[in-house]
Amino acid sequence: MKSLVLIAAFLLVFVAASGQKNNRAPTGPLITRTATRHETYRMPPAGTVTLSAAPAGSIIIEGWQQNAVDITATIELQGPDAAALDQLAAVNTFVVDVDSDHVRVLTTGTHDRVFMKKTTKNFPKTLIGLPWKIDFHLKVPALTDLEIDAGDGPISLSGVEGALRLNALHSDANLTLTGGLVSVLIQSGTVNLTIPARSWHGLSAELKLASGNLNIDLMPGFSADINADVLRFGEIKNTFTGLQPREGSSLAARSISARAGSGGATLNFTVGDGTIVIKQSGASP
Repeated sequence: MKSLVLIAAFLLVFVAASGQKNNRAPTGPLITRTATRHETYRMPPAGTVTLSAAPAGSIIIEGWQQNAVDITATIELQGPDAAALDQLAAVNTFVVDVDSDHVRVLTTGTHDRVFMKKTTKNFPKTLIGLPWKIDFHLKVPALTDLEIDAGDGPISLSGVEGALRLNALHSDANLTLTGGLVSVLIQSGTVNLTIPARSWHGLSAELKLASGNLNIDLMPGFSADINADVLRFGEIKNTFTGLQPREGSSLAARSISARAGSGGATLNFTVGDGTIVIKQSGASP
């Protein structure tokens, strides 16, 4: 239950900053404007990338072999006319703050009441609450620590091995990870975790999903200690033959404490309502 409390707390904080509803928003047809920004910043391996994403939009993060952070962002705005879109473009955007070993990508916009109060005057209230999104595509050094706060939208993460903290409201997320110190907290959606290695290259990983489906693909011969729990409604479906109960435990319908192969790093998986599926890579669910 502790995990659900943590998720609810994160949800309340994000929603408080994302208050997009306003009864005075335009009711007529809206026009759409799309703009793309591409920027690159030097950063050595073992640095940190922080992404504070928009309330809506996709996120793709890929590891590569260059000592740089490459950012491509597509910003989509909707408004009643060109003048309104100009006003929205001035606030619904992102800024980049760069230190020697830390790149911060920080979204600003009408969803953030504190930002709007501090930085804008006489901004039309009728424009607050109009739909907008930013789709981010980042390439980062393979050995990078990541801090990601996301709203609603798909997430794809691959090729990065470092400390990872990911919080999101709703996402269908595809995570391909091989190690690091990982903490993932998602309110709802489907999370597909693929581990393309025979052991976890790090101390631990923790994935929490309040509502939805968590699918875990393990390679044949994979070794780790695995804890999985469905807290309320749902079940655990395990077809990975290398998973055996640890001493003094069992493989139950909603809770398992098991060892894969010779054991190793501890991987913790928690779903509030939904399913956890553990299977061998390439096998059917």
